[in-house]
Amino acid sequence: MSENQYDTCVIGAGPAGLAVARALAERELPYTHIERHTGPGGLWDIDNPGSPMYESAHFISSRTLSGFGGYPMPDHFADYPPHRQILSYLTSFAEAYGLRDRIEFGTEVRDVEKNHDGTWTVTRADGRASVHGQVVVCTGSQWHPNIPDLPGDFTGEIRHTVTYRGSDELRGKRVLVVGAGNSGLDIACDAARSADHAAISMRRGYWFIPKHLFGRPVDTIADGGPHLPMWLQQAVFGGLLRLVNGDPRRLGLQKPDHKLFETHPAINSMLIHHLQHGDVTAKPAIARTEGRTVHFADGTRDDFDLILLATGYLHRVPAAQKYFGDEQHPDLYLSAFSREHDGLFGVGFVETNSGAYQLFDSQAQLIASFVQDTQDGRPTAERFARMIRSDRPDLTGGLKFVDSPRHTGYVHSEAFVKYLNKVASGMGWRTAGRPPRTASVRPEAVAS
Repeated sequence: MSENQYDTCVIGAGPAGLAVARALAERELPYTHIERHTGPGGLWDIDNPGSPMYESAHFISSRTLSGFGGYPMPDHFADYPPHRQILSYLTSFAEAYGLRDRIEFGTEVRDVEKNHDGTWTVTRADGRASVHGQVVVCTGSQWHPNIPDLPGDFTGEIRHTVTYRGSDELRGKRVLVVGAGNSGLDIACDAARSADHAAISMRRGYWFIPKHLFGRPVDTIADGGPHLPMWLQQAVFGGLLRLVNGDPRRLGLQKPDHKLFETHPAINSMLIHHLQHGDVTAKPAIARTEGRTVHFADGTRDDFDLILLATGYLHRVPAAQKYFGDEQHPDLYLSAFSREHDGLFGVGFVETNSGAYQLFDSQAQLIASFVQDTQDGRPTAERFARMIRSDRPDLTGGLKFVDSPRHTGYVHSEAFVKYLNKVASGMGWRTAGRPPRTASVRPEAVAS
């Protein structure tokens, strides 16, 4: 019998895994922590093999609202920190809470298997196995690219942006970026500055939200203002965007076919700028390809050397897919608790319209509290277990999200946080981590 039989196994040491490890450590619950890479940070380490990180990547939520509970981002960080600052923050978080020394780095998990007695066997790639009471999968949601088939026979280069690192790759090329997620917008702006010719293809029109309004990060305005009904938020903020950006059709963009906030927010101040200066061209969906020529849905065509697919990711969990089900988006209670398999959790799979780290922290705190109450035989554990199986709250906040794979299981952040707090309050649990015990000593790794 393994000495680890009754502890919790945390797989992954990116932001979600670190949040879970801290929550368990705060309660002095035993755990095993496994990470494939050689350091913490997950996808924010651009040198982590398979990471989708690129040189121009920044947070799309402000540092003010993006830090973990009890461990805010430093004041000297940029309003929207670049990826190297984010990695330094995560590294310092791991150091401040003493998490780093407990991580098995360079260890890949090959398989997670549920045992007859309800425990879980975790098998590493080298064949070593350990048995645990619980498993928390924190392997991230942006490692497995969603690659659609392009109609026709394009003879140039096609690749997903998961392999993109920097604008040097675009020099001397005619580049088409497909998709208007936030990474697609960033990379289209890189192409506008570096490529011989740049275009971005979008299936629909979007609301483009600038990163700053009135000199402040835009999310701090929304967070600090009065909490208006959703219909009024859409009317007021939508009107403001129309004043700031003007008619998008003037720049070749499509008019949004949905109301504001009904898609994942496109937060970017530079695409409009480059469209206004002719550095990049907006195109509708691809109709077909022929040689180096791309034909678009509006009947226009253009020639390209490189097509970069910014077409999103699947929430795939290769080591435990049979327990998580749908690889597009697993059906987890509060986006964290397996409804079918006791002792199985996932953090990092929530799709929402706000910064993620405080949500990861709240999910981690709930998981750790549930594990602790289960271990102690408290009645809250059984009450929460029943909720996992039967509670299906409406977390859309009244929004009708567009019908797309990205928005499968999507939740409105405000409604999600409100419900998490309600559940936690009913159980007597907290939703945020505490400051490190040695708060005066804050190691901050400086990523070069």
